Amino acid sequence: MTATTLFNTAPNFTRLSAIFCGLLAAITLLAFVESGVRLGLATLVGALAGFALYHAAFGFTAGWRRLIREGRGGGFRAQLVLVGATTIFAIPLIAYGSSVGVQAGGFVFPFGAAVLAGAFMFGLGMQLGGGCGSGTLFTVGGGSTRMVITLAFFIIGGVLATYHWEFWQSLPRMNATALSTSFGPLGAVAGTLLVLGALWLASYAMERRRHGSVQGGKPMGSLINGPWSLTAGIIGLTAVGVLTLVVLGRPWGITSGLTLWGAQVAHQIGVPIEEWDYWRFAMDQVEASVFASGTSVMNLGLIAGAALAAAFAGKFAPKLNLSARDVATAVIGGLLMGYGARIAYGCNIGALLSGIASGSVHGWVWFAAAFLGSTLGVRLRALIGMDPPLEHAPATGK
Repeated sequence: MTATTLFNTAPNFTRLSAIFCGLLAAITLLAFVESGVRLGLATLVGALAGFALYHAAFGFTAGWRRLIREGRGGGFRAQLVLVGATTIFAIPLIAYGSSVGVQAGGFVFPFGAAVLAGAFMFGLGMQLGGGCGSGTLFTVGGGSTRMVITLAFFIIGGVLATYHWEFWQSLPRMNATALSTSFGPLGAVAGTLLVLGALWLASYAMERRRHGSVQGGKPMGSLINGPWSLTAGIIGLTAVGVLTLVVLGRPWGITSGLTLWGAQVAHQIGVPIEEWDYWRFAMDQVEASVFASGTSVMNLGLIAGAALAAAFAGKFAPKLNLSARDVATAVIGGLLMGYGARIAYGCNIGALLSGIASGSVHGWVWFAAAFLGSTLGVRLRALIGMDPPLEHAPATGK
């Protein structure tokens, strides 16, 4: 597509897209009225995330599955580039942002048995559920009825994990460690890029060895109506990560907001969560408006942004013909993801992307454990017939 077509293609503005524009405007206005300009802007940053995720079809789940199952690593390598691009901006902003008026902190958490177990659960759950943290939200926005089930049980799983919080915190763990502390901000950036680059090259070499060539990426379509190339998705999502640091003063996260939604519902129906260790000192958040939480409004904006992208693309068409297997795997996958994300300090966004981009060692531990869980999940998908058998073509030897 030429640059002229890219920027001049008229939006596919239908009644549905008008409705979703109105929905996004309403969420933004409510966040602004409830919490001020900062959360109003955060809603729009979330909408950019949903728009980019949908148009670029940028999900961690399918990228990992194709690498594990087929040896095709294009999606996986795009994720590595996204993490690297975000790191280049995030670590310096966290370290030096105050000099330009940006007060930002990173996601640097302890790591040990709980992170290993939780990330493994998450990786397994995202293959069964069909989406990661960001993937679940943008596919819900895109009209997937199955992913609505996954999201509901994602939320339930997160709340269940907070009930067991004291147990998981009692398990052995290492202290939170930031690479910037040991190597300085620039050393942390360089070290992170070095490891990401090694993984990129290993994936590239593996794909060439198995298939004889590397599969090309999809072309760029309309900026508004889509589809986007993976490169455009990387640019859009890197912008989301940087803008989140600037607007909210901390990295992009998703799952704490989902767990908060579940806790707010549980509290309203009389579940005594105020007695649980996780919520004992956080009941002010539970009792506040959903529009008072930065993560919540970003999540709502993400769903609305993805819905708007689907409407512009002419692809918003929910389907209700779900099989028993569809429902069962959505329930199990959602529970595993919600529970695992909470005890492991986040999902593919809050732990992997934002953790690594903050220079936190726990992000790398999460990455490894979640990938192992995904490997098991891909095997289980094949056993229960969620994926068709692969056709094994001989490698060309090139």
